[in-house]
Amino acid sequence: MNLSVVIPIKDERDNLRPLHEQLRQHLDPLGLRYEIVFVDDGSSDGSFAVLQQLAQGDPLVKVVRLRRNFGQTAALQAGIDWSKGDVLVTMDGDLQNDPADIPRLLAKLDEGYDAVLGLRAQRQDNLLIRKIPSLIANWLIRKVTGVPIRDLGCTLRAMRRDLAESLPLYGEMHRFVAVLAQQSGGHLAQIPVRHHPRRSGKTKYNLTRTFRVILDLITIKFLDSYLTRPMHIMGLGGLIAMSLGVVSLIATIWMKSRYGLFMTGNPLLLLSVMLELVGVQLISMGLLGELLSRTYFESQGKTAYAVRSTLNLDPGVRRRPSAGRRNVARSQAPSSHPVGSPSGQDETPDPAGAPQQALLGDRRPAHHAARQAQAAR
Repeated sequence: MNLSVVIPIKDERDNLRPLHEQLRQHLDPLGLRYEIVFVDDGSSDGSFAVLQQLAQGDPLVKVVRLRRNFGQTAALQAGIDWSKGDVLVTMDGDLQNDPADIPRLLAKLDEGYDAVLGLRAQRQDNLLIRKIPSLIANWLIRKVTGVPIRDLGCTLRAMRRDLAESLPLYGEMHRFVAVLAQQSGGHLAQIPVRHHPRRSGKTKYNLTRTFRVILDLITIKFLDSYLTRPMHIMGLGGLIAMSLGVVSLIATIWMKSRYGLFMTGNPLLLLSVMLELVGVQLISMGLLGELLSRTYFESQGKTAYAVRSTLNLDPGVRRRPSAGRRNVARSQAPSSHPVGSPSGQDETPDPAGAPQQALLGDRRPAHHAARQAQAAR
């Protein structure tokens, strides 16, 4: 499979048929083996009935129906898990993204990039509710993360599968796909794309997401800079607090000796005690963070680096962590997976999932098999 178009949707009943027609119109001339993967994220307007009809009439249409509304990030991850293409194109299902831009994204990707993102050149959205908050958020994210991408909110993008599968998509991190891709070592580019006004349905966005973006940005920055060294941020805060506490105590003693003020009645004494306690707590949190970081990496055999490629090396003989870190039987298991791919995963389909495979074929995401293998061990 050359290409998978992943489209998370929620309550987009009237937009699905025109979107499907436009996708076939612009993808068929490319001569690629492709699939269109719709992820129904808990729609309640009859969108799934339309998707059923599309899937029955077109074998290229694949449908993943989630049990409830899990959010756009989870729907995007589901689309990545259930798709098969070497290249993934993601887009919204509201017809604001134009399928005519997909060939241009793929052409740019062929120049050697890992991901090509869309830049909405003439954005057709409300100025006060959508455009201004987006401009502020994009500027803030660029300043904090150092990612040069101008439009971080455009969902029309093309990515290579290895990069897409490496993205840690949790919570509402779909807004930070470009940031996560750069943190994973991806080579990114951005090109102008068309943007159309919404034809039908209601937008799912409002001003409250601006505050959530700020909180998620703090998480992104912490995970990028301090995941492997949490003591550097917690310990630094603790040392600063304890230093200020010492200064406050010295000032209290000086005021006692100079002006005869009682130390017990001086609020600076209480401030010094509070700062010392805060410092101890921050340093303790840093130590706990170090333990959790080591547990995160060593218990799962994760590494603190990502390999793009190797020369004159057999990926199957990469050194494993010591026996004390991982199960001996697991460490002795042979591996023929390429660099950066999950090792030891049994991709045998789960018979229990057979009723859900009517539209998707005999295939389950790799993480289902990984959980079964872990339970067996």
